[in-house]
Amino acid sequence: MYIGFTTDLKDRLHFHQNPEAHSKSFTARYKCFNLIYWEHYTEVQAAIDRETQLKKWSRSKKENLINEVNPDWRFLNNEI
Repeated sequence: MYIGFTTDLKDRLHFHQNPEAHSKSFTARYKCFNLIYWEHYTEVQAAIDRETQLKKWSRSKKENLINEVNPDWRFLNNEI
């Protein structure tokens, strides 16, 4: 499960779906191509703080968060 902060989600999704130029990145190595959950923040520091918080969570806690919003784990790439 990959968690990351970005100021341009569309660009980040493109990067994840086209990893050839970035073959050593985490997302390329672990084939993280599909968006299943995201949050929007207007303040950059709030987003960074939330990213830091989520990265400390256990996998099961992250899964529970996703299940609350996207219980079918649909890929959201095309909805952005």
